[in-house]
Amino acid sequence: MSSAHHPHPPGLELLHIQAGASFDARGRIAGCYGATIASSTDGQSLWIGSDVADDTATELVAEFDRAPPPSSPIEPPPALTACERILARVNGELTHTSGPSYVIPDDVILEDTESAVGTTITRSDGADTEALRGANPGNWHPIEWSELLDGKLGPWTMITDSGRAISICHTPGPLTKSAGECGVWTDPRFRGRGYAAATAAAWVPLVRAPGRHLFYSTDTDNLSSQRVAHRLNLLEIGWTWRLHRPRDGEAEKLHPLCSLYRGTAGT
Repeated sequence: MSSAHHPHPPGLELLHIQAGASFDARGRIAGCYGATIASSTDGQSLWIGSDVADDTATELVAEFDRAPPPSSPIEPPPALTACERILARVNGELTHTSGPSYVIPDDVILEDTESAVGTTITRSDGADTEALRGANPGNWHPIEWSELLDGKLGPWTMITDSGRAISICHTPGPLTKSAGECGVWTDPRFRGRGYAAATAAAWVPLVRAPGRHLFYSTDTDNLSSQRVAHRLNLLEIGWTWRLHRPRDGEAEKLHPLCSLYRGTAGT
């Protein structure tokens, strides 16, 4: 469902806006050894990590430029294999992930709210955060959870049960003037009740601002997350294909604004 009043830019431009919060002054992916290929119906782009040497980056660009475009955004880009070979020659093991990206339309359906799911949704702009200190569902580092509640990691919404968070929508990256992205998680025991869509819908008004596009992305094999996107009638804008050096230990899962994550930058 698209907005009749505020049409969005083409898919590839939106993918670039979505990724822009992670770019450094050179247009590289900050603090990363790797490369990402963004693919949409109107073209593809290559983004290179800031930790990639300049001569290796030149090779990557040359391979990308000579490769044909994919037949569709959901097909692996022909340049992907060559890029992986070049990067692995220097670093060895790489993490290989992919998945769709969506933009949240201005007229996103907001029906999956408290009345629809029959429970209260707590919002970061009015939460009694002290009451939530012990609500960590167990998949957040204690320091990361504390920083989330202190407002250091961006806006969030959540549903709790028996004093424990069971569904969370948070802001998994920097919130900029042009972009904001939501990430959702629901305890497996409580899935299928519409909680993820409800928290995502409640998150939208916390971050909506003129000129800011809101995004949602997931991995290829995360079908439950894709169902959330479909339930909210989000607009698929394309796919990203990521080749990155794995981060060490817990750092791989940390919020990029978390103090612990910043302390592991470049690992």
